[in-house]
Amino acid sequence: MTKAEKAAFVVDTLEELYPTVPIPLNHTDPYTLLIAVLLSAQSTDARVNTVTPILFKKANTPHHMVHLSVDEIREIIKPVGLSPTKSKAIHELSQILIDKHNGEVPTTLEELEKLPGVGHKTASVVVAQAFGIPAFPVDTHIHRLMYRWNLTTGKNVVQTEKDAKKLFPEEKWNKLHLQIIYYGREYSPARGWDLEKDIITKTIGRKSVINDYYKNKKAR
Repeated sequence: MTKAEKAAFVVDTLEELYPTVPIPLNHTDPYTLLIAVLLSAQSTDARVNTVTPILFKKANTPHHMVHLSVDEIREIIKPVGLSPTKSKAIHELSQILIDKHNGEVPTTLEELEKLPGVGHKTASVVVAQAFGIPAFPVDTHIHRLMYRWNLTTGKNVVQTEKDAKKLFPEEKWNKLHLQIIYYGREYSPARGWDLEKDIITKTIGRKSVINDYYKNKKAR
């Protein structure tokens, strides 16, 4: 199979498995999505979803958020980890949104990436999921799977994103990155991976990855 054929196989398989893909982080608008995505760094969506209802009940707009102290925010978001850094970033970016953007979340990657605590991946998720602008956010699941599927060299997430954007049609990006995340969690996790259930890797996977899988299985 050529890379283009492999990419088409991935798209078709995922469309069959996940015809609809809910956004994993609970939110009601671009601002609450931005905060939820920021909180999800080095945490799980499930954990973030337990914290955000408490935070958003107190403050679900930049204007309300700046009325909370950094310490108050930190106390609420402690369970997601990195709370000192994240609480400071949330407070600061909320003030910037008020001062520079009339309290609205900007719609460009460039403006989003200027906000404290907002990296390229977070900005990409926001433009894709809040505004429907084509983007391909790469998280650890996508990075791992693109390497397993031999669709990228997997040197870093920047390269993986470039390769994904070359291989997959732009109109598919916003849905596809979520489909890959769901697939990775269900069929191709980092731990407890069962290749027999992982139809995509089994069909198009990198030979060295598949060989290592069976070698490790024998050794166990």
